[in-house]
Amino acid sequence: MSEQIESILHEDRVFPPSAEFTAQANVKPEDYEAMLKKAAEDHVGFWSDLAREKIDWDTPFTVGLDDSRAPHYQWFTDGRLNVSYNCLDRHLAEKEDKIAIIFESDDGEVTRYTYKELLDEVGRFANALKNLGVGKGDRVVIYMPMIPQVVIAMQACARIGAIHSVVFGGFSAEALRDRIEDAGAKVVITADGGHRGGKVVPLKAAVDEALDKGGACVEKVIVHARTNEPVSMKDGRDIWWHDAERGMPDYCEPEIVEAEHPLFLLYTSGSTGKPKGVQHSSAGYLLNAIVTNEWVFDLKDDDIFWCTADVGWITGHTYVAYGPLALGKTIVMFEGVPTYPHAGRFWEMCERHGVTVFYTAPTAIRALMKFGDDIPAQYDLSKLRLLGTVGEPINPEAWMWYYTVIGKERCPIVDTWWQTETGAHMIAPLPGVTPLKPGSCTLPLPGIDAAVVDEEGNEIPHGNGGYLVIRKPWPSMLRTVWGDDQRYVDTYWAKFGNRYYVAGDSARRDDDGYFWIMGRIDDVLNVSGHRLGTMEIESALVAHERVAEAAVVGKPHEVKGEAIVAFVVLKGDIPEGEARAALVQELREWVAKEIGPIAKPDDIRFGSNLPKTRSGKIMRRLLRAIAKGEEITQDTSTLENPQILEQFMQK
Repeated sequence: MSEQIESILHEDRVFPPSAEFTAQANVKPEDYEAMLKKAAEDHVGFWSDLAREKIDWDTPFTVGLDDSRAPHYQWFTDGRLNVSYNCLDRHLAEKEDKIAIIFESDDGEVTRYTYKELLDEVGRFANALKNLGVGKGDRVVIYMPMIPQVVIAMQACARIGAIHSVVFGGFSAEALRDRIEDAGAKVVITADGGHRGGKVVPLKAAVDEALDKGGACVEKVIVHARTNEPVSMKDGRDIWWHDAERGMPDYCEPEIVEAEHPLFLLYTSGSTGKPKGVQHSSAGYLLNAIVTNEWVFDLKDDDIFWCTADVGWITGHTYVAYGPLALGKTIVMFEGVPTYPHAGRFWEMCERHGVTVFYTAPTAIRALMKFGDDIPAQYDLSKLRLLGTVGEPINPEAWMWYYTVIGKERCPIVDTWWQTETGAHMIAPLPGVTPLKPGSCTLPLPGIDAAVVDEEGNEIPHGNGGYLVIRKPWPSMLRTVWGDDQRYVDTYWAKFGNRYYVAGDSARRDDDGYFWIMGRIDDVLNVSGHRLGTMEIESALVAHERVAEAAVVGKPHEVKGEAIVAFVVLKGDIPEGEARAALVQELREWVAKEIGPIAKPDDIRFGSNLPKTRSGKIMRRLLRAIAKGEEITQDTSTLENPQILEQFMQK
């Protein structure tokens, strides 16, 4: 049996950057070559020079990389700084009245905050936290809607040296409690509720439920009045945000912390067992957040940048709450969903706010594709100049729709590969430099040493799939799993004897060295001795004119080892009877034609949508359970629509 993962996806289209884009780009081809050369010759010096240039230090560092406790790497260890100062105060001399946040609520109301107003809001709330006894090193769990106050709370924690852990507002009370207890949180910050798709999400009730069953570490719960729905307030523990702030001064002196002081914990979602608290540092994390916003998103002072991610995920940390603000840019925040009150909401907002750089997930793109080209055509998207994707590999057909229908063939698409653990983009195109290939995240960024290796850790020839690894440390890498150093080593390093960071993704490189992500290593199917990446089969299905989305999983098969089960969302109605059987056969033959008979699905099931979290992530573990005919025992509280599971249970 071959230990390499076979690549079965073939994509030959290439889109070089336009001369016009390259001429104005932050990173031009000659800059890129110089950066690659410097990083190759002096890896630590490359990052150290950037850290001196991009960060305002209270105490400059003299140590670039401390690898004495590898794989517990540390960067800029003797330097001291404050992250909130770097995001807010340092801009005031020139940008006091510049808009920092444009916020659009679920019902369409728009609120704007200048940098001075945001600094004042952060200062008041930081002083309120200090007044409640929160200080450097204390953990604060934030469980809020996607409103400006969530960024204010994050920045306020950073300002006083408290360690925040944002929990996505779609998680259940049980999941929230696990994270509160693991972090040992002293305070929980929440809201009475949130508005989402015309409905109220009862956040305070979930906090109450979580703390009724545990969370004895929590001393205070701060509640922001968002919906004004009635909620219970526990005497001595619960306090309204506005009451906590009453009488507090606008300015809070930033707490100067060590470069390695933890900025935040973020718990990885979707895995079984105890959640992993990914721990990020202050300086190293901030550096990669800054440079990737400059390099990959090419951000300029007049840009309006909209990253649609919730701050409950790493994308919302790096590309909403920290990176763009550290550069003094303007961001858009949105409370609602892309299809409410209509399927043109994203495009309507791009027009209304003059969005120039737009960053969203492939699942959102595919969902909006289903509604056709006519809806985006109703809106003026002419100010868009750069598009991005994040969260999972984007299939080539969705890439092409995004490129032609949304970007009108003039906006480069930056397809970014990175993880909660990496802190920032690792493999992504530089839009003024890199020719684009639909479905490929292209090449590692300067200073990132990525490779594809076999089971023994040896780099493998281009064209074959294997383990995606990072061979040299980088500043924004996770430092450990909170409270469990051994789990950190076992999960991310032990596979290859602590030599490489193991991403858990399978990938291949093509003849140009471009990376193609083939899915999670645990999403690799073993069909009759062939190891196939699920993403490539999904891409083939979506290339069919009737298919909007697809997710592929495996189930045990006594002859082939694993059988391929495809869950498919159609662009039109789901056929019944003979028409359904005919379409199943047509799709099976289509996959056989596109990538070979070995990849032909054994079972195809139809539904109106795929089971996704509210952030748009497909919950594949639920699909695996359905494919195997198992009872679903996992937590489904984060699903956007739990009824979808019943559709897929019908063959």
